[in-house]
Amino acid sequence: MQVSMLSVSIGAAALFGFAEIADWRRRNRRDVDNVGFMPWRGIALASAAVALLSAAVWLHQG
Repeated sequence: MQVSMLSVSIGAAALFGFAEIADWRRRNRRDVDNVGFMPWRGIALASAAVALLSAAVWLHQG
């Protein structure tokens, strides 16, 4: 259980980093009309919450 919570935390942190880079690219795009459909800010916030919660569970069990 401990290893799985740590891997969930690492995966969610990696997704957070990817979503922040994608959101930065979306904010700095050349074509203003090419918005896209992915809610990168929401994905980043949700993945940060999952990373923090799973890290807390991992630390509590360890």
